[in-house]
Amino acid sequence: MNPIATMLDPKYTRRLFIGIGVLIALALAYRFLYPIIFDAYVGKTNAPLTYDTSKRLTDVEFEALAQSLSEDARRLKAEAVVAVDQNPFAREVKIEMLMNTESFIRDSEPRHIKYFREAGIRQYEGPKTCLTCHATLEVDHPDGTRSTVNTLDDLVNSVHFKFQTMAGGFSTYGYDGRQVNAGPHKIPVGKIDRACGIPGSFTWTGWAALISSHPEHGSNGEVVLRSEGCGQCHIGGNYQPATEKMMPVGDVPDMAKEGIDCLICHAAHYDMNQRVVIRDEYGLRWNQDRSLRAALTVAPISSETCLRCHQHNMGGDAYAHNDAAQALGYQHQRLLHRGAKRGNPFSPADDAHAAAGIQCTDCHRPEGHKIPRGRLGVDLVANDLPDKTVSCETCHGRAPHNASENKALLNGHIARLACETCHIPRLEDNNVVLRDWVHPTWDAEEGIWEPTDVYRSGEPGKGFTYLWFNGNGTFLANALGNNPNGSDTYDPLMQQIARIDDSEVIAAVRAKATELKQQYPAIDIERYVQMATDPLSQLSPELLEQRRAMIQANLRTAMNDGKSRIYPFKLFNAMMYEDMSNQGPFGAMILPFDYNIYYETGDTAASVKRAIQDPIVQRMYQEPFKRYMMDEFMAYFGVSGGWKTIYPLVNDQLVNVEPHWMRQMGTLMVNHGIQRQGHDCAACHAPNGIMDFKLLGYTAERIAELQDPALLRKPSVTTLTTAAPESVAP
Repeated sequence: MNPIATMLDPKYTRRLFIGIGVLIALALAYRFLYPIIFDAYVGKTNAPLTYDTSKRLTDVEFEALAQSLSEDARRLKAEAVVAVDQNPFAREVKIEMLMNTESFIRDSEPRHIKYFREAGIRQYEGPKTCLTCHATLEVDHPDGTRSTVNTLDDLVNSVHFKFQTMAGGFSTYGYDGRQVNAGPHKIPVGKIDRACGIPGSFTWTGWAALISSHPEHGSNGEVVLRSEGCGQCHIGGNYQPATEKMMPVGDVPDMAKEGIDCLICHAAHYDMNQRVVIRDEYGLRWNQDRSLRAALTVAPISSETCLRCHQHNMGGDAYAHNDAAQALGYQHQRLLHRGAKRGNPFSPADDAHAAAGIQCTDCHRPEGHKIPRGRLGVDLVANDLPDKTVSCETCHGRAPHNASENKALLNGHIARLACETCHIPRLEDNNVVLRDWVHPTWDAEEGIWEPTDVYRSGEPGKGFTYLWFNGNGTFLANALGNNPNGSDTYDPLMQQIARIDDSEVIAAVRAKATELKQQYPAIDIERYVQMATDPLSQLSPELLEQRRAMIQANLRTAMNDGKSRIYPFKLFNAMMYEDMSNQGPFGAMILPFDYNIYYETGDTAASVKRAIQDPIVQRMYQEPFKRYMMDEFMAYFGVSGGWKTIYPLVNDQLVNVEPHWMRQMGTLMVNHGIQRQGHDCAACHAPNGIMDFKLLGYTAERIAELQDPALLRKPSVTTLTTAAPESVAP
C-alpha cells in the first residue's frame, strides 16, 4: 500500500489521532498535574510571591529618586578624586565643584536610571522586570566562542540557585573508590559541608525559620522573633529550596522563578536589612530588597556584592568587616553565627588581593551565570564550570618571587608547596574546629540555645593543618594526595585528620567537657575527650580494620593521581545525631535538627524527632528514594549493602539513633586571607616547626635534612628546596 493510501486508511488515522491524543495528555499531565503531585509527595509549597519592598513610584517620585542616586554617585566619585590631606572646607568646595561639572553628571549617573526612565518602568518586580531587556544573554567562552543563552534558564540551572547537580565533573571520590557521578547512575549531590549551619545539609528542614528568642537585655522580657535558615545565603525566594531540580524530570514552577533575588548580586545599593524571614498565608520564606532604589543601582558585579553572602562563610558573621552582618534586619533580625566556618576572610583588612582592589570575578570569571569554583575541590560542592582553572598561577606564574634576594630558593619550593601554604600564616581566631550540636549552650545575649563550640583556633597545627593535595577529595571533605616519594606511610585518614595529638588542644577540650558536665551530668569527661580527639575510638575493631582495607584498596589510586603539593586545610569536626542503621567505617547517616525546637528549648533529641517527620525525610526512608539515590549515596559514603529503610522514629521514640563525632575531621580548602609576607624559613624547617614532616610521609633521613639548624643560618638553594621547579598539574 502506498503512503497516501495508508494515511487515508481509517484504522491508521484513528491510531494516529489516539497517539497524538496520548502525547498531548502526557504533556498536559506533565505541565499541570506533575507539579501538584510532586509538591504533595515532598510536602512542600509553591505559591505566588509578593514583596512589600516592591512599590510603584509616580514620575515625580522617580525623578526625585534618580536625582538623589545621581548625587550620591557623583559625590562618591568626587571624594575618591579629591585628596583628604587638606583643609576640610576647601576639600568640600572642590568636591562640590567636581560634582557639578558636566562630565561628572554625565558619567556618574547609574545607567539604569536612563533605561528605566525611557522604558516607563516605575516599579521593580523581580526577574519579570530584568527579563524585559535581558531575556537572552551573550556568553563569552575561554576558547573565544560566543553563545546566546536564555537568561532565566541559565540562572535557574546554576549552582547559585539549585546548589546541586546530577552532572559529573566532581573531583570527589567515594570511599568505595568511584569518582562521584562519573558512572551511568548519577544522583543529585553538591552541598555536603559539615561546617554549615545545619548538619547533614538538610536544606528542606532548615530553609526558613522564625525563632522565638528571649534576650536577656533590651527586650523587656518579650519574645523576639529571629530569622534563621539556609535560605539567607541562596538566591531563591520560595518557601523551600529548588527540590524539583533533584528529580530526573520536572522544573521549578514559574512562581518560584519569580522569587529569584537578582538584586542581591547585581545592585550596588542593596538593603540587607530586608533579608529576613517573613510569614504569609502559605508559610515562611526569605524577604528581599525589591525597591526601585536598589534596581536603579544595578552595576557590574563587585566583591562587595559577592560578600553579602560569602563573607558569612569566609570571615564569619562575627568578623568585624562583614558589612552584611552589620545590617541584620529591620524586623526578625538574622541570628549571628559566632564561629567562623573557614576563618579566611576576603577584605582589604586581611587579604592582600582585596587590599589591591582585586574583585572576586577577576579570578572567578563567570560565563553567564555560571561561575567557576576552580578545578581543585575537596568538599562535595557542585561546580558550574569544573574544567575551568582558578589558581594563583593564572596571574603569578610558576616563579612569582622576583624581588627577594632568595628568589631562586623561594621559587624552588613551588613544586611542592602551594602558595597558600606560606601566604596564609593563620586563620581568624574564631575559626571553629570542634562543634558539639548535641549539647547546646544557652546564649543569654541572643536568648537562644546554640551549638557549643568546643574548640576554636586560627593557629597552624591547631585550627588548620598541612596535607598533600592533588585536587581530589573524599565524599566527606578529606583532601587526597600523597608524598611524591610514593610510599604508603602518608595516611591522613588514619592519622592527621583522624586524631588530635596536640596537648594544648586536648586540654582545651577537657576544660570544655568539664564545663558542659555541669549542665549535662551524664557526660563522661574522659570518654568525651577521647571521642572528640580520637574519633576512630568510636569504631568497632571490625569497622576499623575494614576502614584500613578500604583506604588501601579504594583510595590509594586517587591519592597517587597526578602531582601533589602541600596545602593548608581548615579542620572541622562535629558531634551530631546519627542513624546507626546506616553506618560504615567512615561514619553514619547524619540526621537534621528542627531549628525552632533546637534554638528555643535546647532539647536536641526532640529537635531531631521533629525534623525527621518532615515529609521529604520520610520519603528518604521509602523504596523509591532508596532506588533513585540513597543506595548510590551510601555506596559513596562507604556503607555496603545499600540504604537501610529502617525509619528511626517509632512511637515517638528514636530507634538506633546515637550521638557521635564524625569518624574523621573535614578538611576544607582555605584560599583567601592571603598575606603578602609569608612564613619565614624557620616556621617550617625548625625542629618544632609547623610542618609535621613525619606525618607528611618523609623518611627519617630526609626529615633530618629538612630540619638541619645549619640551613637556617646559611640558606642554600640546593638544600632548602624540596625539589627542583617543575610543572605541577593544576
